[in-house]
Amino acid sequence: MADWLAALDRRAELRARAGLTRTLRPRAAGDAVVDLAGNDYLGLATHPEVTAAAARALSAYGLGATGSRLVRGSTDAHHALEDTLAGWLGTDRALVFSSGYLANLAAVRGVVRPRTLLVSDAHNHASLIDGCRISGAETVVTPHADVDAVAAALAAAPGRPAVVVTESVFSVDGDLAPLAALHAVARRHGALLLVDDAHALGVTGPAGAGGVAAAGLSGEPDVVVTATLSKALGGAGGVVAGPAEFVRYLVETGRTFIFDTALPPAVAAGVAAAARLARAGDDLRAELADRAALTVRRLGAAGLPVSAPDAAVVSVTAPNPEAATAWAADCRDRGVAVGCFRPPSTPDSRSRLRLTISAGVSRVDYERALEVIVDCAPVSARSEPGLRAPQSRTEVAP
Repeated sequence: MADWLAALDRRAELRARAGLTRTLRPRAAGDAVVDLAGNDYLGLATHPEVTAAAARALSAYGLGATGSRLVRGSTDAHHALEDTLAGWLGTDRALVFSSGYLANLAAVRGVVRPRTLLVSDAHNHASLIDGCRISGAETVVTPHADVDAVAAALAAAPGRPAVVVTESVFSVDGDLAPLAALHAVARRHGALLLVDDAHALGVTGPAGAGGVAAAGLSGEPDVVVTATLSKALGGAGGVVAGPAEFVRYLVETGRTFIFDTALPPAVAAGVAAAARLARAGDDLRAELADRAALTVRRLGAAGLPVSAPDAAVVSVTAPNPEAATAWAADCRDRGVAVGCFRPPSTPDSRSRLRLTISAGVSRVDYERALEVIVDCAPVSARSEPGLRAPQSRTEVAP
């Protein structure tokens, strides 16, 4: 009986040798670390209006929803949030889930019919990848942001229902998918376009409505949008938005909706308040864009391979997993939290630091954090021959 535990220990040893050990570190409330690792892009997680709305709902409803949406958990707070999100995204309806991961699983499974072909970008998030696998549909993985490859995959399956699956802003390197071109190709072949707008909602597009809105695709009948509510909106949960018929279908058949306890009402109320603030937050989005440009200039000038972002994610290549881990740890020791992405979390086997820009960090602290990142960079990150930033349409060479 102990053999399976010994096998797990052996696997852990192999991961440690490859520099791929992952460790949980508790974070105290109100710690003094400058946060360039979390996804609170607009600084709304602690905004007084957001926390006050959550506190009122907490007092009214209690800690949890007490049941699934179809049993007892669908409160006024959930429906108000869905109305807010549908209006913001320009869709018929929106449906809130307890996480963005579950929303993506439901959306991908929901668009699959018999013989459906899924055409998935190579850099898609794990939740989209898992959605494709769970759906049981044939999946073709195309090179990153390659519209011609998507067109070829669709052309090779004439007469079959098909869905193009992509993120809008990709979570590792922060580059923007060519959504308008992908939609044109999908429509030409009678396919749907499913877009995970997680890292774009609140950050890009008119009134922060996301990458789909920025591409002029809001409300199109052949477009389905998903997003997490835990990034620019500072909360938790996920949403699927699109035609009313599709949302109704998910309510009636979506397993990750039907059989899951609902998002806590307090979180739903807080996210709704955050959405209203984000919609009016053009000044915050301008600050994010300015900081993104500053980050590319500062890190590029120091000789670091940095990818220029289309939103608020900046990626800096590290020589290997061990170097990435040490770099992030050195930054943390000096009071700066950065993301450390290593295989298998990266789509191209490259390790990197991922910096998420937050308007909630003071400008002084943000600029100091950039200095710390440069100071802590391993020498090999600047001098190793042939080391380059991850390929993206907006790559900046050091």
